[in-house]
Parts: sequence; C-alpha cells; structure tokens
Amino acid sequence: MASRRSHLTVPRTGMSRRQFLARSAALGAAGVSLPAFLAACGGSSDAGLFFENWPEYVDLTEGDVLGTVDRFIEATGIAMEYTDLYNDNNEYFAKIQPLLGAGKTIEPDIIAPTSWMAGRLIRLGWTEKLPVADIPNMSNLADGFVKPTWDPTGEYSMPWQAGMAGIAYNIDVTGREIKSVADLFDPAFKGKIGMLTEMRDTVGLVLMGEGIDPSTISTFGEAAVAFEKIAKAKADGQIRAFTGNDYLDDLANGNFAACIGWSGDLFQLSADTDAVKFVIPEEGGTRWADVMVVPKGAKNAANAAKWMNYVYDPEQAAKITAYVQYISPVKGVQEIIAADADPEIAALAENPLVFPDDEMNKRLRAFANLSEDVEAEFDAAFSEITGA
Repeated sequence: MASRRSHLTVPRTGMSRRQFLARSAALGAAGVSLPAFLAACGGSSDAGLFFENWPEYVDLTEGDVLGTVDRFIEATGIAMEYTDLYNDNNEYFAKIQPLLGAGKTIEPDIIAPTSWMAGRLIRLGWTEKLPVADIPNMSNLADGFVKPTWDPTGEYSMPWQAGMAGIAYNIDVTGREIKSVADLFDPAFKGKIGMLTEMRDTVGLVLMGEGIDPSTISTFGEAAVAFEKIAKAKADGQIRAFTGNDYLDDLANGNFAACIGWSGDLFQLSADTDAVKFVIPEEGGTRWADVMVVPKGAKNAANAAKWMNYVYDPEQAAKITAYVQYISPVKGVQEIIAADADPEIAALAENPLVFPDDEMNKRLRAFANLSEDVEAEFDAAFSEITGA
C-alpha cells in the first residue's frame, strides 16, 4: 500500500489491528507491558488528552502530510498523547481491573476495547457516560451501530472501526466456491479446516449455521449445540488447527482449504493472490467493532468528547478509513472515498469488505453481551476444545 497517496492517506506499514491479537504472548515474554499510565494517582502525562489504541489503527503524520492526531492538535490546540499499546482485550482487562475495580483511575482518557469487552466494562460501571451534547457529530453514527448490544442505551461508547468474520477459502484447494457454514464440516475438506481462537467469531458463525442468532443468547445451553459441533469436528480430525492471525499463511499455501477469518486481513491478502476468497456465509457472519470508551474518573473527559466529535466528521473519518481500510461507523465516508482523486482509494468505495451493502449488513450479527458467570462458562468450554 506504499503507493497509495492522496489528500486522504499516508503509507501504512506493519501489523494490522487484528494481526496484533496473535502477538500478545510474545510481547509479554519480551517484557513489553502497559507503562506507568496505569498508576492510580495523577499520571505521568502532561497531555490534555490520552488515547490508548490498537497498533496501526490511525493515519500517522509522514513528511508534510499531517495524520489525524496532529490535525486534531492543530485544529483544537489540545495537547494529545496517542499510544498503541492496547494489544489484547483480556490482558488489558487484567491490568486495569485492580484499579478500576477498586474505584481508582487509569491514565488514558479513551481506550478502544472490542465491543464485547466494552460491554463488560460498561456493565461493571467502569466507564463514564459520554457528554452527548458536546458531540454533535454523533449524529453521523451509522444506523447499524445505534444502541448496539454492547451499549443498549448508546450512552457510553462510540465505535472506532469495525470488521466482519466470515469464511476465507483457497479456491485452488476447494475446487469450488464456498457459500455456507456447512462447508466447514464437509468431509471433503477433512484436516484442512481452520477455526479462530477468538471464541465469539468461531462460535458465532457455527451458531448461525445452526439457525441461531448469536446476538440473542444469554445462557450456555442456548449455545451448546455449537460447542458440541466444534468439539466433534476437532475429535474427527475435520479441524486442522485453531489459530490467531497466523491462519493467513496456512490459507495462502493451501494447508487450509477454508477457515473462519476476518474481513480486514482477507482484504489485504486477496490483493496478493487471486486464489484466496472471503465470503459472508448464506447463514450470516459476525460483526465486531472496537469502540471508544472513557474510563471511570478520566481527568480529560471533556477533551475526549472533542476528539470523538472530530473523528466523527466524515472528512476526518474518511482519512482514517483510507489508511486502515476497515469498516467506518461514520455516515458519509463512502461518498468521500468514492470522490477521491486516487483511483485505488476511490475503488475502496465499491469494496463490500470496507463498505458492506444493505444485503450483507442484514446478515451480520454482533455476539450477545454475556453476564460474568456465563462468560466464564463459555470461555472454559471453548478452552477445553481448543486446548488453549
């Protein structure tokens, strides 16, 4: 993507937000951890706003082309610290729990947990209500993200970016198009199927294959059929491996005929090979979002609202989309992308992995918010299957 230059973007390199999910254990072993901003009193940053986000998830300044953070600083005069050390939902939760759980504060004014984790933080009372009156651009929130399952009142979060989980396949190996979740269990592909270690995406897709909407479940019993089907497929040798982001290599080299995968990853991989395809199954796919929340007691909540308002301006949101190439939650971005002078960027407006059409959106579901005890039951059952 280094050749993609326009008024919207600067070159992007390195790992995607989703690629980093597979790296948390290695980073921990290397000694990389959340810095002193997790201190409960005061904080070390003198910035007027501190946003902790996932890696490679915003356009950065290069040369004389200002990235979003520097444009915000220039437009508002607010000093901002932006870091990209949010690398795993559970790891991050474990580090903030002793503080927020004890009524203390963490230093970031905004963090971007994945929707299910955001729902957990909201449920626990660890996030601030957003000052909606100070965020007029919240009116640009795309319809599909209004009052979502993780934030039913829509008062505590604003999506940053979103993506989809569906089926990726190598047509050179399958010899045919893949259209259904049932194809993952076709004996013809025995030993060549991959599933994700991300429980919600794997279980969510299998549930939809069974005709069950994953956004409506509230007990383990309601999802048991999916766990049983996955466990049997593993025992029968149908599943080659449960993977993080490393499924891409197995898919490209033919070790996987098909696997559950993420839209953003497959958008990038499909640019390198015509053999790799991505499809939202006939039964539907899962939709995830990483969402901005303000931790309880954040000292710069007013400036956080100004940032949220700024990035929900469609012109600013379009610059971010052109760089990260995930689904924008902001209305009007598609039209701005389509009008870009760079034909490669303008072409993104027609890509359903970046801008799902109405038909695709109707088949996407977010995983339900689970209570703490049910969450633990799901995690334990899935770990037993995957061996994680």
